[in-house]
Amino acid sequence: MYERILVPTDGSDVAEAAVDHALDLAEKYGAEVHALYVVDIDSVNFSLGTEQVDRLKQGRFDEMGELKEQADEATGVVAERGAERGVEIVEHVSGGRPHKVIGDYAETHGIDLIVMGSHGRAGVRRALLGSVTERTLRSTHVPVLVVDYLDEE
Repeated sequence: MYERILVPTDGSDVAEAAVDHALDLAEKYGAEVHALYVVDIDSVNFSLGTEQVDRLKQGRFDEMGELKEQADEATGVVAERGAERGVEIVEHVSGGRPHKVIGDYAETHGIDLIVMGSHGRAGVRRALLGSVTERTLRSTHVPVLVVDYLDEE
């Protein structure tokens, strides 16, 4: 049923809960998992200079140490957990509007299912879903499994 599962991640607890679900499904169906970290260019425009924003738009993340480290850490968690379970992982970092990048990536790579957290790191939690998750649901024809995270403290 599923051959390729996409899990967008920002390294948050909610995203990591989605990773667990994606890996469970991948094990069950023998699917590969694509870990995608998206640099939201709209949100970093305000804090970065023009030259840095241009680097992001061109996908030159290696030239931005801290950002590259965050992205590698987030997708690396997926790769490590996948390796422990024998699941093939594809890591990818991209820049743009997150919901658009997620939808485009899913279409381009023949993704059968997107598994994502109900909300991410950025912004205040919305009543039902985070804005990226909500926009992804509205802008793709690929099935989306939305995973919520309950902090048990």
